[in-house]
Amino acid sequence: MDTDTAGRRRQARASLDGLVLGDAFGDSWFLRSDEPAEELLAARRPRPAPWLWTDDSAMAFVLFAHLTQHGEVRPDLLAGDFAARYASDPDRGYGPSMHNVLRRIGEGEDWRVVTTGHFGGQGSFGNGAAMRVAPLGAWFGADLAAVVEQARLSALITHAHPEAVAGAVAVAVAAALAASGAGRAVPVRSEFLREVAGHVPSSDVRSGLLTAAGFPDGTSVRHAASVLGSGTHLSAPDTVPFALWSAAGGLDDLPETLWRTVAGWGDRDTTCAIAGGVVAARAGTGGVPGAWRQACEPIPGWSGWTLL
Repeated sequence: MDTDTAGRRRQARASLDGLVLGDAFGDSWFLRSDEPAEELLAARRPRPAPWLWTDDSAMAFVLFAHLTQHGEVRPDLLAGDFAARYASDPDRGYGPSMHNVLRRIGEGEDWRVVTTGHFGGQGSFGNGAAMRVAPLGAWFGADLAAVVEQARLSALITHAHPEAVAGAVAVAVAAALAASGAGRAVPVRSEFLREVAGHVPSSDVRSGLLTAAGFPDGTSVRHAASVLGSGTHLSAPDTVPFALWSAAGGLDDLPETLWRTVAGWGDRDTTCAIAGGVVAARAGTGGVPGAWRQACEPIPGWSGWTLL
C-alpha cells in the first residue's frame, strides 16, 4: 500500500470515528418531554452515559468494512452485507421503510427491484444514504470523480430517489474535500459549500447547499435550521444542507461542531453523524474530551476498524 493510500485510509478511519461519535452524541440529546432542552444545551453539559450508536453507525460500519475488503463499492455484495448485518442487529433505530427494504433483500429479493419499487416507484429520498457515507469520501480522497460515482453506487442500494443520491454525493464530496485540505488553512464556509454544491447534481439538496452558502457571517443555528431544515422530515434535502453548513463552520473543531449541530434539534443523531464524519476526516478525533470517548459505545471490530 503506497503512502498516499495509507493516509487516505487513516482519514477514512478517523471519519468513521467522528461519524460514530456524532451519532451517539446526537442521539443522547433526544430528551424526555419534561426536560428543559434549551437550558441543558445552553449549559453545555453532555448527556449521561452510555451514548449508544444507531442505524447511522451500523450502516457506516458495513460500508467501511466493505471498502476495507474490496476497495470499492460492489453493489450486489454491499446489498447483502447491509441485509446480513441488519438481520443480526435490527433494533438500532432503522426507519420503517428500511426495515422493509433490508428484510426483503435478506430474503433474496433483488435490491434493484426492492428499492426502486418503494414510494410508488420513486424510491426513498430519506437521509439514510447520506448519514453513512462520509468515510467513503475520505477513502477516495482527492479523486472527486471516484467519490461521486462510489457515493452514488452506495446510495442506490437502499435509496433510489435522485434526492437521496444527491445527499449522499454531497456528504461524500464534503468529506473528501475536508480530508484533502488537512494541514492547510480552513476554507471559508461559503466557498466550501459552493465547492461541494458544484459536484452535486441538480436537486433540492444542491439548492439547499447554495442557500446555505449565501448565509451571512454570524447566521444563527436557529435561523439556519429554520430555513434549511434539520432533519425533521428525515429527508436528504431536509438534512444534508444544514449538517454540511454546520460542519463547514468548524472544520478544525469537532466538539464545537457537534454542539452547534445538535442545537438545530431535528434528526440530531443523523445531522451530528454527518457533520462529525466530515469534520473528523480533516481534524481527526484527538480533540474529543476523554469523557465523551468513554461515554460512546465502542466501534465493533468486525467493521474493519482494527485493520487500518
